[in-house]
Amino acid sequence: MTLLHASSSLYISLHSSRTHSCLGLLSHEKPLLPSAMISCSFQAKRLENSIWASRTSSILNSFVAKAASVEAGASAVSNGKAESDVLTALSQIIDPDFGTDIVSCGFVKDLDINEDLGEVSFRLELTTPACPIKDMFEQQANEVVKNLTWVKNVKVTMSAQPARPMYAGQLPPGLQTISNIVAVSSCKGGVGKSTIAVNLAYTLAGMGARVGLFDADVYGPSLPTMVSPENRLLEMNPEKRTIIPTEYMGVKLVSFGFAGQGRAIMRGPMVSGVIDQLLTTTEWGELDYLVIDMPPGTGDIQLTLCQVVPLTAAVIVTTPQKLAFIDVAKGVRMFSKLKVPCVAVVENMCHFDADGKRYYPFGRGSGSQVVQQFGIPHLFDLPIRPTLSASGDSGIPEVVADPIGEVARTFQELGVCVVQQCAKIRQQVSTAVTYDKSIKAIRVKVPDSDEEFFLHPATVRRNDRSAQSVDEWTGEQKLQYTDVPEDIEPEEIRPMGNYAVSITWPDGFSQIAPYDQLQTIERLVDFPQPTAAKV
Repeated sequence: MTLLHASSSLYISLHSSRTHSCLGLLSHEKPLLPSAMISCSFQAKRLENSIWASRTSSILNSFVAKAASVEAGASAVSNGKAESDVLTALSQIIDPDFGTDIVSCGFVKDLDINEDLGEVSFRLELTTPACPIKDMFEQQANEVVKNLTWVKNVKVTMSAQPARPMYAGQLPPGLQTISNIVAVSSCKGGVGKSTIAVNLAYTLAGMGARVGLFDADVYGPSLPTMVSPENRLLEMNPEKRTIIPTEYMGVKLVSFGFAGQGRAIMRGPMVSGVIDQLLTTTEWGELDYLVIDMPPGTGDIQLTLCQVVPLTAAVIVTTPQKLAFIDVAKGVRMFSKLKVPCVAVVENMCHFDADGKRYYPFGRGSGSQVVQQFGIPHLFDLPIRPTLSASGDSGIPEVVADPIGEVARTFQELGVCVVQQCAKIRQQVSTAVTYDKSIKAIRVKVPDSDEEFFLHPATVRRNDRSAQSVDEWTGEQKLQYTDVPEDIEPEEIRPMGNYAVSITWPDGFSQIAPYDQLQTIERLVDFPQPTAAKV
């Protein structure tokens, strides 16, 4: 407001000097003039004063406008600096799973600053409501922002990203609002796979996630025995022709055992169709995690599930016996071929304690052998506990019946592992293939690989192997080299599960590019280093 005062002073000064000048003219001793001339003289003087007043008002308004503009500019600069200070402070907080600060991860939303009152409010939008370190994030965010000298009050709101699939392709309506689909598999019956699946689902729900549980074993559904929903029959929505899942303690449930048919007696192709219908036509709603209790084996049913459903990750269940390891190894190889990462191994019934000693009735080492041979990062041991077995028969999961017991603590660790690994996988997949406009190159960093390389967009487009580019019968190349311009740029790159990306080109063509294929394409070697953010 300094300029405003100066302009007022200038106005007074101008007004005073002009008035004195007029008075001086009137006080000069001159012959008297006729009245008519005096009247004209005064009218001219009034006109002159009116013009002067108009000009002075214009000058004043100009000064006031400039003062307001400067003040607004100063306020904008101040707010910009305050926002920069807050974001810089928050960038000190590192997400341990991604190894990146929470600002770069895009977690900070709805930042609102009132510098005059010293108030700052913002929202931290995490990848999942089950984030095991969300309380730590909230505490650290409060602390680092309060350390700013001008901040008096901080309000942090915690939220989670909306449920959305990792797969970019066309999904059945029931699966379009599910963030993560986790398969629990053993490839062998009798190892406690259903027990692990049920307790994992309820552990994730206890962590704050929205969870569904699908029993994919049509021949011997376990879910009706292991949980006790009030409504034990699935209902149909006649208008949408969809299945409404039953629910127990906040977890949505679907099993062939709830279809009123008991156990199925049918051939494999029919079973695959039943599983497909139960899974894809169910109104799951928004889910953070859908846990699938896989049937034993590695046949058509398992392959159908893995190919129809965009699995985020798999948890492998085994027992200490060597025979269990042999079957589990086949399952791990199946997931590996289908590009589904196995994030944890659960060794069930591995020991029991009696008389102050620990006994291993089935031997030991099967779980650790799976971890070592296939590089699966996490191993969890579950003891032989009568209560764990009894809870499976009573209809109340062990983690619900005894939420602070030893078994519940192990499942809590497993739940944290699944949450962290799924978040890491989604992050890796979302950034695996991106286009850098600054160097006009496609950047590739395949998940679970430290190698990063760049490809020319035209080269990628020319290497399309779909039926539109290559004759399926003769193998003849239909897409010619000259058909693709050298300056072509992708319009959009979207992930397709854990194995490929979908690239949309300016001509409307959508190319499916598997990671394996991208790794074999000729790479750019001599090109300028990126200078701008990737898009």
